[in-house]
Amino acid sequence: MSEHHHSTPGTETKLKYGIIITAVILALEITGGILSNSLALLSDAGHVFADGIALTLSWYGVRQAARPSSSRMTFGYHRVGVIIAIVNAVSILAIACIILYEAYQRFYQQPEINSVMMLVIAIIGLGANIFVASWLHKDQKESLNVKSAFWHAIGDALASVGVIAGAIIIMLTKLYWVDAAVSVLISVIIIFAAWGIFKEGMNILLEAVPGDISIKEIQKAMESIPAVKDVHDLHVWSISSNLHAMSCHVMVDDCSISQAESVRQQIEDMLREKFSISHTTVQTECTQCNNGDLLCKMTIADKNHSH
Repeated sequence: MSEHHHSTPGTETKLKYGIIITAVILALEITGGILSNSLALLSDAGHVFADGIALTLSWYGVRQAARPSSSRMTFGYHRVGVIIAIVNAVSILAIACIILYEAYQRFYQQPEINSVMMLVIAIIGLGANIFVASWLHKDQKESLNVKSAFWHAIGDALASVGVIAGAIIIMLTKLYWVDAAVSVLISVIIIFAAWGIFKEGMNILLEAVPGDISIKEIQKAMESIPAVKDVHDLHVWSISSNLHAMSCHVMVDDCSISQAESVRQQIEDMLREKFSISHTTVQTECTQCNNGDLLCKMTIADKNHSH
């Protein structure tokens, strides 16, 4: 079994600074949104608030994932980050719905907006979010938890671009409904990002096969090893977004323990290199199980009878 990789201390530090920067931008956008009477800016502030929550929860998730496994938590605390990512996604969807409702109201009542203040604060917000997103770009490839925080920042950066464009249009044309239209655009961006994170997180909690892995391809690759006669009771799932696991039964010819160990090692090396599956449990056997299907039918054990 290969060594598990945890998030580096650098990720935790980046998230801390991201929280501080986000708090400053939140204060600016709330103040600016109220003073300029811009719903788009206040909508962006709502997203920035979600950013702050996401970054804080992601920081907490990174710390939890680094905790060692125990006799009670044998897989460690990797799923904490996944749960946090799902909570973040739901919070983003809720904020998007609120923004859409407020935008609908504004289409009918178009208050005058201080577009200059709206523009200046949106530019500051854009710069801050680009900085945070670029800082987390590398780390988000390794963790769904950090990925949710990264996409919070990306979504907010795109929202800031929309606010800037809206502010310029309002300055030039005095079309105040543009402010509400930008808010709708921000909501759409938020919803798409949130749904992707929510779906991936739920797949992990439901222990679905990772999207980039095919059960049939694994079976084919394992059975291509000369000593392997059959593969069945195959399970593949994710403990976290970057940590995949697999268990299966492998039928081989009647052989010594050392020969069976060699086969198992070949299988584990292949799975690690070809499918990035680092946590494997392979049971070798020389006779076919009663159920020789590739996929196992799960049943509840009867304590009063042996298997």
